[in-house]
Amino acid sequence: MRSLSTHAAATKRAYLVDLDVFLHFALSKGIVEPSAITRGDLREFLTTEAQRGLARATLARRAASLRSYFDWARRRGLVAIDPAKRLSAPSGAGRLPVVVSASDLLQVLDGLDERLQPAPEHVSEVEIAYIRRDLAVVELLYGCGLRVSELCGIRRGNLDFTSRSVRVLGKGAKERILPLHDAVVEALERWLQLGWPQVATPTTPDDLVFLNRRGLPLGPRDVRRILDLRFATPVHPHALRHSFATHLLDGGVDLRLVQELLGHSSLETTQIYTHVSKERLAEVYRTTHPRA
Repeated sequence: MRSLSTHAAATKRAYLVDLDVFLHFALSKGIVEPSAITRGDLREFLTTEAQRGLARATLARRAASLRSYFDWARRRGLVAIDPAKRLSAPSGAGRLPVVVSASDLLQVLDGLDERLQPAPEHVSEVEIAYIRRDLAVVELLYGCGLRVSELCGIRRGNLDFTSRSVRVLGKGAKERILPLHDAVVEALERWLQLGWPQVATPTTPDDLVFLNRRGLPLGPRDVRRILDLRFATPVHPHALRHSFATHLLDGGVDLRLVQELLGHSSLETTQIYTHVSKERLAEVYRTTHPRA
C-alpha cells in the first residue's frame, strides 16, 4: 500500500486488485519473493492476462501497477534490479471513448429543467428536490468534464459563485480551478437553496454539496443510478467527461486548453479525443455527402 501513497484512492484500489492478481500468478509458479521475479515473469503474466480477453486499458493498468510496485521495491531494497522498468502492455488507446451526443445531453438537461417550471402539483417537494439535484449533477459533470470522484468530493468551500468557479482535487492530489457557466451556476444554486434542505437530515454535514436519498454524501454508484434514471440508455459518468472534451474540440478549442481543463498530466492522454473528433467528422461525411 505504501508504494501507492501518491495515487488517488480509486487508483489505489485498482492497483491493489492488479497486484493481487499478479501475486496469485507468481505463487502458482512457486515464486514467493519479489527478488525472484524476472522481466520474463512479468511479460508472461501480461500475456496470460491478454489471452483471458482483458481490455487493452486494463492490461495497460496492470503494467502500470507492476511498474509502481517494483519501483517502490527497488527503493526499499527488496529487489536489486527493477524488472518492471519500462514494462509496457498494449495501450488503452485501442478503444475510443464513448461520447454522448450534444442533442441527447440537451434533451436530458432541458427535460429536467422543464419538470421544475412550474413543478407539477402531484410531485412531492422531496422528489422535486431530487430533480434539482440530478440536474445539478449532470450539468456539473458535463459542464466541467469532471471525474465522478471529483464531483463526489466537492464541498461548499470549493464553490465560488462570485467568480463562477469550482476547485476540484484530481488524480495525484492535483488541484485545479474550473469555470462554471451560467446553467451550472443556476442549477447548483437552486439545488443548494431549494433542494438540499429537503434531503438533508439532522446529522448531514453542512459542507456537503451532493447528497443521496439518505442524506449521506453522494457516491459514484449513486451518480451512476442518477444517470441510468435520467437517460434513455445507460450512460457511465465518465462518458460525460468524454463528451465534454470531444464537444470542446469539435468547437475548435485548443488541445492544450482541453488538457488543462481535464487535469491530464500528459498531452498524449488528451490526444485520444482528437481521434474521436476525426471519427465523428468521418461519420458525418459518410452519412451526408452525396458521393460518399
